[in-house]
Parts: sequence; C-alpha cells; structure tokens
Amino acid sequence: MSPKQKSGQLVVPGDKLGVIEEYEPGPGTYVEEGTGTIYSLTTGRALMDLLNKRVSVFPGVKTVGVPKVGSIVEGLVMEVQNKQANVRIFQVGDRVLNGFFSGLLHISDVSQRYVESMYDVCKPGDIIRAKVTSDKNRVFHLSSNERDLGVLLAYCSRCGHVLSLRKFRLNCEQCGNMERRKTAQDYDKGES
Repeated sequence: MSPKQKSGQLVVPGDKLGVIEEYEPGPGTYVEEGTGTIYSLTTGRALMDLLNKRVSVFPGVKTVGVPKVGSIVEGLVMEVQNKQANVRIFQVGDRVLNGFFSGLLHISDVSQRYVESMYDVCKPGDIIRAKVTSDKNRVFHLSSNERDLGVLLAYCSRCGHVLSLRKFRLNCEQCGNMERRKTAQDYDKGES
C-alpha cells in the first residue's frame, strides 16, 4: 500500500507506516531501533503529510493503558527460572487492562541485597508489583528494587493457601510451611 493510500486509513499498534529515510515520525508513532522503520503506536487514523514528509497517527479511540518506562504495574507470576521470572501484566497504575502484556523480571533488578535465586523472590501464582525499566525490543523489563515493590500476595507451595507475613518470613497457617519472597512493604495489608 502506498503512502497516499495509507493516509486516512485505520491503523493499529504495530502497523508499519514507513521508514525514517522517507518520513519524519510524528505523534502516535515510534521508530524501531536498528531498522529505522516507523510503526503506529496507537489505534487511529494515519496521516501521511506528503508536503512536510511527516507521518502521524491520530487516536480514533480512547487510549489503552499500555505499560511505559516508569509505570508501576501489577501482574501474575507465570514462570520462574533461576535468574528470571515471566510476569503477565494485568494492571498499569490504577487501570486494569482488558488484555495483558508480558514482563520480564531479572534477578539483578529485584533487590538491593544479594539474591541467590529467583525462587527466593517469587513463585508461579504470586501477584507482584513492579516498575517498568525498559521496553526495548518490545519486551517490558521490570524491577522490584524498591520497598513498595515486590510480591503483594503469595500462596503456599505445599497446600495452596495464602501465606501470612510474620517477622519478615511468609508462613502458611494451614500447614505450617515457611517460605521466602521479596515482598512489597504493604504485603498482607489488603491494598492491591
């Protein structure tokens, strides 16, 4: 589709609009590093300003809450490996998302103290609060390296009941199991 045909058309996030050799990126667009390709950042109408060689996207719908660098997000820990955890982001700030985004929490970004294994930080099924530190290559990199960030709700690995925080340790009142997590300062306060 030529630029003239693309102008006025409905586009969605990720639609290719052109390259930086032909156009200057305008509002509602972003440029992929390395390729110089201009993509739509939002759902809306593409405007190809051929006179000024500028491409923009004007939102046709209310903006969707998309995690951005610096956003505080909440998500469900889906998978944990020794050095990282995959998080399904379901909330950005106070806004619950209709869909979901995936985030990556690396062991180097979880605490100011030394952490030997991600299994001491979180486990699958935990609800976690983190900050988006990067969105490079369309992957949301997360950090829980602040007091108000970390696990908000955790479940016992043995019996599945909610863990209670007692003297910096999480224990299960059902089976007596004790576990470690990197908890947020408001863990177990009912504020999530």
